[in-house]
Amino acid sequence: MTTDRQLKNLWFKFFEAHGFKRVAGYSIIPENDPTVLFTTAGMHPLVPYLLGEAHPAGNKIFDVQRCIRTGDIDEVGDNSHLTFFEMLGNWFLGSCPKEEMIKLSYEFLTSKEYLGLPKERLSVSVFAGNETAPRDDVAAKAWHDCGIDKVYFLPAKNNWWALGGGVGPCGPDTEMFYDTGKPACSETCSPACDCGKYLEIWNDVFMQYFVAAAGQKAEKLARPNIDTGMGLERTVAVLNGQKSVYDSGCLKRVIDFISSKATTSYEASASSIRSYRIITDHLRSATFVLGDERGVVPSNVGQGYVLRRFIRRSVNCARNIGLDCKYFADIANIYIEEYGQDYEDIKANAQKIKDELQKEVEKFSKAIEEGHREFQKVIKGIEKHKEFAAAKGEMVENIISGKAAFRLYDTFGFPVELTEELAKEAGYSVDKQGFDEMFKLHQEKSRQASAGMFKGGLADTSKQSARLHTATHIMLAGLQKMFGKDVVQKGSNITPERLRFDFNLDHKMTAEEIKTLEEFVNDAIKQAIDVKCEVMTLDDARNSGAHGTFSNKYGDEVKVYTIGNVSKEICGGPHAENTSELHHFKIVKEEASSSGIRRIKAIID
Repeated sequence: MTTDRQLKNLWFKFFEAHGFKRVAGYSIIPENDPTVLFTTAGMHPLVPYLLGEAHPAGNKIFDVQRCIRTGDIDEVGDNSHLTFFEMLGNWFLGSCPKEEMIKLSYEFLTSKEYLGLPKERLSVSVFAGNETAPRDDVAAKAWHDCGIDKVYFLPAKNNWWALGGGVGPCGPDTEMFYDTGKPACSETCSPACDCGKYLEIWNDVFMQYFVAAAGQKAEKLARPNIDTGMGLERTVAVLNGQKSVYDSGCLKRVIDFISSKATTSYEASASSIRSYRIITDHLRSATFVLGDERGVVPSNVGQGYVLRRFIRRSVNCARNIGLDCKYFADIANIYIEEYGQDYEDIKANAQKIKDELQKEVEKFSKAIEEGHREFQKVIKGIEKHKEFAAAKGEMVENIISGKAAFRLYDTFGFPVELTEELAKEAGYSVDKQGFDEMFKLHQEKSRQASAGMFKGGLADTSKQSARLHTATHIMLAGLQKMFGKDVVQKGSNITPERLRFDFNLDHKMTAEEIKTLEEFVNDAIKQAIDVKCEVMTLDDARNSGAHGTFSNKYGDEVKVYTIGNVSKEICGGPHAENTSELHHFKIVKEEASSSGIRRIKAIID
């Protein structure tokens, strides 16, 4: 049986042998990114380098990145979907040698020294071409030369990659699929089908084009790249001949643990299998979000809202299978033990993870009570409407609308099954079709929100965003001068219009303190200080006094941005060239972000 650890080690061994340099993965909470809540792919934090920034580790790199995707959260429970997963990735920065990358992909997949998959069970898809770019015959020929016969030309919806919104680097890709052994669904069955015969395990993206603005035509990218991604859990399942990602490794350990505590067995029904898997997946995601170095806790907005949803869905599923939620801490312990060796923040925040899980379970119990009260209000509202209708000689059916049922679900975490159960007891039914329509609309909004998932770094690499990024460095230096070096960045969100900066502080800033901070930044701007960038080893950077709030994300070599005697930080950029470019800095709002965390919103003009 192949383990997650063994696959990671094979990945490291292979790319090191082929001249690539390993870089550290990033936090699961993206930095300086207003477009997405979580890091969703290995390339996500690397966008500045894909757009031209020089990477300290060079032009051939690889890593393993923890990711969370929620666009398909409602598919979790099947054989392959997960909200949290680890992504194996490698990159050519500034070049696009398709044939070389395809040969590397083929070698890693089929060589007995590495994965040893039979080529007869591999299929690949390549771009079929359109008005933007020609059919990718180069990729197809490269696969044929490797000995792969099953090469499918598919349209842009299958084999064209672009950033969210379609603006930025883009290009054709080639995807690799493993034949699961299921019979073909039709004579035209291909990797484009969702029938389950083909399982995607790797994707090579050829970023050869660039779209400057929405609606504009894609132009050839002057500095193309290659970005690849292999899903760790899916590939391990393939290597072990298993039908589900939940059948091996840490996920299987959790399934077995739940089986030992729940009153309903794992395979009792399709519903119980789904409940077991949702708990297993969602508590892993919750463990990583709670354990992240950026201090996320359950809330009603942003990452905190998604985290809350992970935990509350787990509670609902636990109720379905007779699992006491007190065991959530034990499940978190399994994940902390498994992943703590790779992700130090998970181990360091172990107690916080368990404490916050318990607190959220208790809060949800109260929310369920609120949901019951709200349900009664819905019934009373219908009964009152029936009285008015009866007075007019009209009839009103005992049906709870889909809109009301969805509000109970979305606002109070009330499962629709529970609404149906209570409705039946009260002599009512639920407009399930209406609920499903509302639910699909909700899913579509989630997917649209996820459309921007791959856009990493700042909102863009415009000069204005770069200037605001520089302003955050100066502002942090000012905060540390005022309140001490213990003040650190807890989050940053930068668009061309404004910056939003979170930091730890035990009090609301006074008007005088805000004024002092503004003066500190504007003084640095008036001095017209050059912003200098140096590449050095991480140890040299630390010895030089460079500040790095999230130091475990860095590789062996880092970029250090120095602003005179004001600031010296490890950072990926981009930045202004001189502080005078910032013109004038103004804080427009200072407020609480969460317990012990303050938030500043500021502009430059």
